[in-house]
Amino acid sequence: MEMKKTDDKALDKIIDEMVETVKNSKDEIYQITEESREEYSLLSEQLVVIKKEVEELISQSDILEHKEKLSRNRLATVSENFDKYSEAEIRDAYEKTHELQSELKMKQEREKSLRHRRDYIERRLKVLQQMIERASGLVSKVSVVLNYLTEDFKKVSDIIQDAHQKQHFGLRIIEAQEEERRKLSREIHDGPAQMLANILLRSDLVDRTFRERSPEEAIKEMKSVRSMVRSSLYEVRRIIYDLRPMALDDLGLVPTIRKYLANLEEYNQIDIPFIEKGKFHELDSKYEVALFRLIQEAVQNAIKHAKPKLITVNLTITKEFVSARVKDDGIGFDQEIEKDKSFGLIGMRERVEMLEGDLEIKSVIGDGTVIYIKIPLNESPES
Repeated sequence: MEMKKTDDKALDKIIDEMVETVKNSKDEIYQITEESREEYSLLSEQLVVIKKEVEELISQSDILEHKEKLSRNRLATVSENFDKYSEAEIRDAYEKTHELQSELKMKQEREKSLRHRRDYIERRLKVLQQMIERASGLVSKVSVVLNYLTEDFKKVSDIIQDAHQKQHFGLRIIEAQEEERRKLSREIHDGPAQMLANILLRSDLVDRTFRERSPEEAIKEMKSVRSMVRSSLYEVRRIIYDLRPMALDDLGLVPTIRKYLANLEEYNQIDIPFIEKGKFHELDSKYEVALFRLIQEAVQNAIKHAKPKLITVNLTITKEFVSARVKDDGIGFDQEIEKDKSFGLIGMRERVEMLEGDLEIKSVIGDGTVIYIKIPLNESPES
């Protein structure tokens, strides 16, 4: 009895640590949101100033164009009747025209530069707005998780009787949570954050290229920046998919998988054909989420580690079970070495076991990998 109380206290301590970790995560997301809001506010102020300066430059340019036109007319008259004007008058007419033309050109170049800066700020503001909205949504989701941990999860001590199981369960959740936080942090840092920083630098380079070189070279740089923006957008969408594929609720399992694999095909230049058999429209949500995550993990593992040219995904449903098969033609791996080291494979096994299913992995070095998943259905898919 004394041992049970001690173990209960240990589990409560683990849960308290989990709550503290989630609270810190929420604070970090909130901090990112506030920093984005501050940048949004600063850029908005800059945009107002730039727009006002562009309007002033346009007005000044119009006046200069009128003056320059009159000066050119004056120069033409003097040039045509040079015998009626002194050398000083001719020189004065020429110098005034040249001065007005130079000033007008400087105004126009400045206007173009400001327009480019204005366009960049407007694009950046859109990205920041999306980031703020997503971060705000993520804060809400973390709040739900926090509420679950502080309320419902406290009951775990009453449900789990074996002290060793309780401690192991809590530790594994902490490990999974920390791993996901590290993964998300690493992906944001190495992906969108790095790309956005590069886009900012390249945008400044476009401005300098336009002013110091030629419009053609500037256009070439702009195309490169556009490609970087497209890649950054893909990475953001992929991270959102990793957090929770919203299309799963709206479209269902098969269209979501098809869309997800199509995006991977386009970005990674790998053929990923998808074949489904059976009727999935009435499949229970718990099976949809599990199957999507399992296929996602299997395909991502193949892309990251196997160097494949082809990944084939099959999904089959009957009245008794649903199965998935993911096969790649990559480099394969030694199962004896990898089976206890891969957190992804461990997570897949545990998810399948929770649904009382089977997971089979076959891999040969140099001859690819096959992952086969079979999950029994407690209810008929048509019910």
